[in-house]
Amino acid sequence: MAPRHDLTADGSRPSAAAAPRTRVPRAAGAGSARLGTGGTGGDKAPPAPVAGTAGELLSGYLHHQAAELLRALRMHEETAGSPEAVTETAHAVRLLRRAARRISATLHTFRRLLDPAWADELSAELNWLSELLTREYDYANRLERLLSALHRLSSAPEESDGAGAAGRPGVGAARAGALLERQLTLLRTRAHSAALQALGSGRFHAVADAVAVLASEVPLAGDALTGAAGHRPAHAALRPSAEHAHRRLVDAVDSLPFGPGALAHTLTAAEDRYDGSWHQVGLLLRFVRYAQEVLGEESPPLSTAARHLRRHREAADAAGAAATAGRTPRIAPATAYALGVLHADQRHEVEAARLAFCRVWHPAGGADHAPVHA
Repeated sequence: MAPRHDLTADGSRPSAAAAPRTRVPRAAGAGSARLGTGGTGGDKAPPAPVAGTAGELLSGYLHHQAAELLRALRMHEETAGSPEAVTETAHAVRLLRRAARRISATLHTFRRLLDPAWADELSAELNWLSELLTREYDYANRLERLLSALHRLSSAPEESDGAGAAGRPGVGAARAGALLERQLTLLRTRAHSAALQALGSGRFHAVADAVAVLASEVPLAGDALTGAAGHRPAHAALRPSAEHAHRRLVDAVDSLPFGPGALAHTLTAAEDRYDGSWHQVGLLLRFVRYAQEVLGEESPPLSTAARHLRRHREAADAAGAAATAGRTPRIAPATAYALGVLHADQRHEVEAARLAFCRVWHPAGGADHAPVHA
């Protein structure tokens, strides 16, 4: 289901002036933001690092990502609020999230080589901006996922002995789907309105201006230019920070409950007890992968593990939405049953994603094996 961008908070279509003009600063060398007209695609890798100092290598990566974020903001500015440009707006938000996450993670990982106060403030503001603009798409994707699961469960072939009927939503599936659509569409519409309001705020323009400055200038710490780090080879100066990020990831994974006994709790009263810990692992894994990008490295196993953790997060969030809908007062028993079946289906997806991640992290299947890393 395509996300709607032509709704106001009350569900009506806004006028052409409803989407505020964001006046996004243009970075030096930034091309057209429209699809197919020279903007950098979301799947294109950043340019290969060049030899030089740590400051030059780090600055080059941040310059590139800042320019990508400005292109995404400009694309969003040109397409938001237009019913004919929903696809382009969604693409702009994906590019924006991609660049914002990379900048924020890089500022966090290599903070000791940067002005720490500046890095902390910009990282927090980019997280705010990314969450603000992507929230409505998360709700839309969650709804699409749940409705697709309902359809799949409802159309599953019934076992000849009738055993399959116990795991099907039954007659309440249609009402369950309608309830989910009402609740998630309301949340999505509110998120859309909040994003439009924020795009006209001084806070947003301050973030856009800071990113525009970042596209040409990076406030480096003194030793990144003149001290020991400034004279060492770039990789030698940057690697300690990348290795520290990796150690944090390993520690976080080691603290997770592994094994069949730990995974069997997904349908108990404490089903979401460890979801936050798994989400934290996903965040730390992004820090490691983006640090590898700065160094011009790549670890396919970590990329695969990241996909499983994204699947985990999406399933956990979808299960939470189904549970919330199931707690709606005075719903019919058949509707509640259908939502319960849907919730259980998504928690099984959570368990499957965790198992898949464990197989990547411990290829031989044993907890005593070292984690896969670059």
